[in-house]
Parts: sequence; C-alpha cells; structure tokens
Amino acid sequence: MIRLKAISRLLAASVMALTMAVSSPSFAGDSEDAFAAYYSGDYETAFSLFTKAAEQGDAWAQLNLGMMYRDGKGVPQDYKSTIDWYTKAANQGRADAEYNLGVMYYEAKGVLQDYRTALHWYTKAANQGYADAQHNLGVIYGDGIGVLQDYRTALHWYTKAAEQGSAPAQSNLGLLYDNGRGIPQDYRAAVHWYNKAAEQGHPNGQYNLGLMYAGGKGVLQNYVLAHMWFNIAASNGNGEGAKSRDIVGGWMTPSQIGEAQRLAREWVAKH
Repeated sequence: MIRLKAISRLLAASVMALTMAVSSPSFAGDSEDAFAAYYSGDYETAFSLFTKAAEQGDAWAQLNLGMMYRDGKGVPQDYKSTIDWYTKAANQGRADAEYNLGVMYYEAKGVLQDYRTALHWYTKAANQGYADAQHNLGVIYGDGIGVLQDYRTALHWYTKAAEQGSAPAQSNLGLLYDNGRGIPQDYRAAVHWYNKAAEQGHPNGQYNLGLMYAGGKGVLQNYVLAHMWFNIAASNGNGEGAKSRDIVGGWMTPSQIGEAQRLAREWVAKH
C-alpha cells in the first residue's frame, strides 16, 4: 500500500553564512572586519569585533554575535547569551533576528519552551516578509501548536512563503489543497504546488507529486512519472519513496520501468 502524503516540519534557525551574505547591511568598520575574519576561519577575532560593534548598537553584529554563541565559534556555546543578543537585534526590527529568536523559544534553547513567545517572534518576522517564519507559522497553525488549529490561517502563511519560493511551504500548501483543508479541495492546485517544490529538489514535494501521478489526481494517471518522482524522492531522503516506487513498479512493464529510470537520471543530471 502506498503511504499517505508527507508534510514538512518547522524550519530551523538561519545560519551565519546566509545572514552575512544575504541579510547584512552595507559593511563598515568593525562589522566588515568581523565578516572577513569569520570567513577566514579566525573566529576569535570575528567574535571580538562583532562584540565591539554589537555593544555599540549594531543590530547586524548583535544578530551574528548571537549566532556565534549559538554555534560555539570563537566562544563556548552559550544559548542564554544567544537569546540576549538575538533579543537586542530583534528589538531593533531585524526580521532574521526575530525569526531566530522564535526558533530558540520553540526549541527551548536557553529558555523554557514557550510556543506563544515563539509565535510572537515568528509573526513579527513573517509580517516583514521573512519566508521561513511564514512557513513556520503555517506549520504552527496547521498543527495547532500552542494555538487552536486553524487551516485557513495556515493556508494564508503557507501561500505567502510559497509565493516567495519556499519549497517546504509549497509542498505543505499543496497538501492543504490536496486534502481540502482551509480551502475547497483542488487537486490541480495541489499538483501545481507539489511540482514547484519538487523542481526545487524538495523530497516531500517530489514524493507527493509521485502520489498524484500514481492516483491520477489533478493529472492523468502516469505510472512512469510516478515511478520517476518516487525514485528521485527516495534518493533525496524521503523514507517512503523507495517503497512506493517498488509498489508502482509492480504495475509496470520492464520497458516502462526503464523509461522511468531514464527520466529520473536526466532530471538529476539537470538539477
């Protein structure tokens, strides 16, 4: 029996490299030197320079100093200090700090687990357009974590994140359309969003798209494409992909299996 659809869980905190390269303001003085030191592997110098800039009120430095405490780079790991510096940056309105602070409260790192406070910070980041926070709000409302379960609100946040290109949100948005949760059931819309996630390499989106082809939901039934997507999902770590691929393979001719394998190889080579 082919298993049910896969859902993506909450995303973790952003990493130092992403924040520095993408979210940083124009570099100046200590922050610029700290950035260079960090990427050269000189974490102690980076920590010292970020500390100097952070104590002067530089929100970007405060965020990255919090990450260094979180990751134990240039300083012993200290989640309480991470919370302190994230909070300072978040109080200056940095969406990435708000998001990371939400993760700390959700995961009970340096603080007692507090879903409502996590929700507060995720919402602030999400309202600034931070896609990972929008996705996590979708999960929280969809699963009823610390709030009443509310599929319409989950749909709202998944849609915002999905439209920004978040593959986990695209996959989960497809699942809401697939199951008719928060919106009338619409298999074509489900396929649309699963496909967007799948093309970005998201294993749950790939697996769910395979299920749609296997069942002929929103698309013409096509075991070759189902096999292809199950195979790709399995190679990307989806735990049910291989089982579902083998089940579908039992309904196919050897030539169809060969065609599905060829298509899978071609897709992987292009991506």
